[in-house]
Amino acid sequence: MSWITGPLVAFDLETTGTDIETDRIVTAALVAVDTDERRPQARTWLLDPGVPIPPQASAIHGISTEHARAHGVPAGPAIEEIASAVTAVLNSGTPLVVMNARYDLSLLDRECRRHGIEPLAGRLRGRTSPVIDPLVLDKHADRYRKGSRNLKALCEHYGVLLDDAHNAVADAVAAAHASRSLGIRHASIGTLAPAELHDLQVRAAAEQAESLQRYLRRTSDPEARVEPHWPFVPFGR
Repeated sequence: MSWITGPLVAFDLETTGTDIETDRIVTAALVAVDTDERRPQARTWLLDPGVPIPPQASAIHGISTEHARAHGVPAGPAIEEIASAVTAVLNSGTPLVVMNARYDLSLLDRECRRHGIEPLAGRLRGRTSPVIDPLVLDKHADRYRKGSRNLKALCEHYGVLLDDAHNAVADAVAAAHASRSLGIRHASIGTLAPAELHDLQVRAAAEQAESLQRYLRRTSDPEARVEPHWPFVPFGR
């Protein structure tokens, strides 16, 4: 059975910013998305990140510092629950869809370390379920297409409805549907076995990083460095 016709689980974070080393998780969603019309089954978390949420981040996901402090759970126990839930999926054989996985999974890893919790990488057993990253796959399959590659743009390109953007559940579900549509449109991706699909993205992400790095060094910053690792950025880099 192809991954495009089987169950998927999608993961998404909303955070205090875009730096994997310093920013914090505000909300998380882990959503089981089947191919039929059943309502996706979601598990969600709202955290008090323990730091102020910058206004520019609140403007995107709608959660203020005051709301997180009043209604969010303490970060440490929630991070343990999130990491355990993600690990269970990765050890289960069901593909895990993560838009821009390099960011979300690396930030979760850093949050584990910040709270003295076993990091995600240390929890995994051997060959894990594939991570499916529609950002990496879209760039690989259609590398010369102009324009944005954010989730909204991918949903528009692949005919996927995205309601309530920057809500973790809505973004996770949309990423799963966009991934299926991408796999259907690009048969060379949709027919890959899970392990082949994962390995393709490891190579593709590194190639995409190298290409962007060359461009930046040529046009703006001679010392620019673009992270090549996927789906995790190794700690300490």
